[in-house]
Amino acid sequence: MDLRLLLIATLSAVLCGSWAQQEGSVCIKANAQSCGECIQVAETCGWCGDEKFLTVGESMSARCDDLESLKKRNCVVDKIENPRGSIDINKNKPVTNRKMDRAEKLKPEEITQIQPQKLTLTLRSGEPLTFKLKFKRAEDYAIDLYYLMDLSFSMKDDLENVKNLGTDLMREMQEITSDFRIGFGSIVEKTVMPYISTTPARLINPCTGNQNCTSPFSYKNVLTLTDKGDEFNRLVSQQQISGNLDSPEGGLDAIMQVAVCEDQIGWRNVTRLLVFSTDAGFHFAGDGKLGSTVLPNDGRCHLENNMYTMSHYYDYPSIAHLVQKLSDHNIQTIFAVTEEFQPVYKELKNLIPKSAVGTRSSNSSNVIKLIIDAYNSLPFEVILENGRLPEGVSITYKSICKNGVEGTGENGRKCSNISIGDEVSFEISVESQKCPSNGKPEIIKIKPLGFTEEVEIVLNFICDCQCAGEGEQNSETCHHGNGTFECGACKCNDGRIGRVCECSKDEVRIEDLDANCRKDDGTDICSNNGDCVCGTCECKKRENPAEIYSGKYCECDNFNCDRSNNKLCGGHGHCECRQCICDANYTSSACDCFLETASCLAKNGQICNGRGTCECGICRCTDPKFQGPTCEVCPTCPGVCAEHKDCVQCRAFETGEKKDTCERDCSYFQLIKVKDRDKLPQPTDQSFPLTHCKERDANDCWFYYTFAIRNDNKEVYVVDCSMYLHRGTNPRLRSAHRGILTHDFEENCTCDLV
Repeated sequence: MDLRLLLIATLSAVLCGSWAQQEGSVCIKANAQSCGECIQVAETCGWCGDEKFLTVGESMSARCDDLESLKKRNCVVDKIENPRGSIDINKNKPVTNRKMDRAEKLKPEEITQIQPQKLTLTLRSGEPLTFKLKFKRAEDYAIDLYYLMDLSFSMKDDLENVKNLGTDLMREMQEITSDFRIGFGSIVEKTVMPYISTTPARLINPCTGNQNCTSPFSYKNVLTLTDKGDEFNRLVSQQQISGNLDSPEGGLDAIMQVAVCEDQIGWRNVTRLLVFSTDAGFHFAGDGKLGSTVLPNDGRCHLENNMYTMSHYYDYPSIAHLVQKLSDHNIQTIFAVTEEFQPVYKELKNLIPKSAVGTRSSNSSNVIKLIIDAYNSLPFEVILENGRLPEGVSITYKSICKNGVEGTGENGRKCSNISIGDEVSFEISVESQKCPSNGKPEIIKIKPLGFTEEVEIVLNFICDCQCAGEGEQNSETCHHGNGTFECGACKCNDGRIGRVCECSKDEVRIEDLDANCRKDDGTDICSNNGDCVCGTCECKKRENPAEIYSGKYCECDNFNCDRSNNKLCGGHGHCECRQCICDANYTSSACDCFLETASCLAKNGQICNGRGTCECGICRCTDPKFQGPTCEVCPTCPGVCAEHKDCVQCRAFETGEKKDTCERDCSYFQLIKVKDRDKLPQPTDQSFPLTHCKERDANDCWFYYTFAIRNDNKEVYVVDCSMYLHRGTNPRLRSAHRGILTHDFEENCTCDLV
């Protein structure tokens, strides 16, 4: 490989590092080389812009750390860069409060049901911003209703009953809203075989016998939405029944056109209802191949002179495609179908949000009641949906519904059973994980499903620190102008490297760089604890910010010193370059030797009772007979047996002078009972001194025990005579019956005969 390419590759690897493999906090692991890179790592990361912050051996990325660590490392507080996100409300028109019986008449565009209407969020990576959204269902809200009717021959009787629908429905809807409009459209089927007969005669009159039917068509917009009910009656009265061959109809073709042809239908930005009346099923995507219409439905408007002109060209829409378009255009659907097809359309209803199914009579005589009931049964719930989110941006919802009921997750998007005049709210959190590649603002929109009102949210992104805009280009601080001095550090120009841009990639040699980073001409570069950058060691960082590599060759650290009691330098010193610097009155390699002698003073004022030496605050007894913290305890000295006799007697046999105060006075030793004298501890078996005792009780019986101190704990082993003395109550009588008592008793517990 060319030496220059090798140099560039090596330097790139050094500068970029392989920190992903190094454990540590998220700020440290990021290896950020600038303030902008640092603040995009996480909201907890800050950048120290203090020019004098770095010590010898520390890399540029050491400026990026969590805020508390930067303070502990003595970064000047006002030099810590830590920008925060913000929320600005740009349009905040209050929700409308009015009653239906009031005199004023508001236009649909004058009614507000959602607040606020526009916000600007300034996002920092990893920091969620939360704002509150209010929704209130307005009273007397305008309604547009489009009546789409199947005019195949089987619907002949229904057409007669629908001819007066306009004025009758207008009158009934006055109870719901004072602003109501109605429109009408009709459907038959695709005008190709095998859906209709294409013989010339059947194209003129598709009905058999003497029935006079109109020519078949796919979909026709008969009446654009109007507030004139009599005009609806007049035009519907002029309609004629048509005919087709198969049972399923082209209803989905027509519903798609009604949804997407907003201008031709005359939809306003109000509540939009589509009533579809039929007595048959429906074709959907894929069925069109029977008539050689295999191109997928394009979801666009193709009305010319109010007729759908592309039914022979495009396939039926898929249900998913139709659901999307109905949602995009805020249309709520009511299916008015015969009882026979209820199961089919109920399945369809489950796929279309905010839709309803009503059972109409065989001749549509109950159609008005059906529409009113179906409208009232529409699941009135507000469901928030948002448009496409920019890459790296996420959004979460929390709903606060009626009676304080809260929802999170998917339930956080909606509130149910909302009556007219009810007000609910949502807490919406937006978070960005990274800056967009183009750095430009983004726009997202949130709206309630089935409504035209929406909230526009402009997203700005914090991609750099404020201090970056105040940088000094070609600064003398950066080695004669070879970089920009910003945020307390040099940002090198292209081709320059080093902490102050002192090296050129084209001029240095790897061998020279490495030689400057080896201690005492050794083989390890930067002691394997750092990277050689431009001939200078930059020490690695640790997961714990308090643990630091340092030194010209990163040969020092403050965490590899001796420990005592699992504490670095015994907790009585600090570690410098792998050596413990002990606090006052402490010494040794682990600072665990206390130089004070107060803890070694005996009661007589002598150090270790004159029978030992004080080492690191602990007595080392030189006379093996003496024990204890100050060498004052002598288990084998005369008087030990008599001293403890009464307590042993009351503890072991519940007799003696202290039997009434035993629990209070005699709990200072551990009692262990043995069966035989040969089970007592022997001096030859022990690594600590003990005394064998033989004492006489109040009944002139001998009992045997040992007394010892082990690890500052007093231990008494005693021969248990009570297990043998169970016949009668008088020990003299017991001793008089030696023929009855066992040999064990005679060996272990003896009484004088009187």
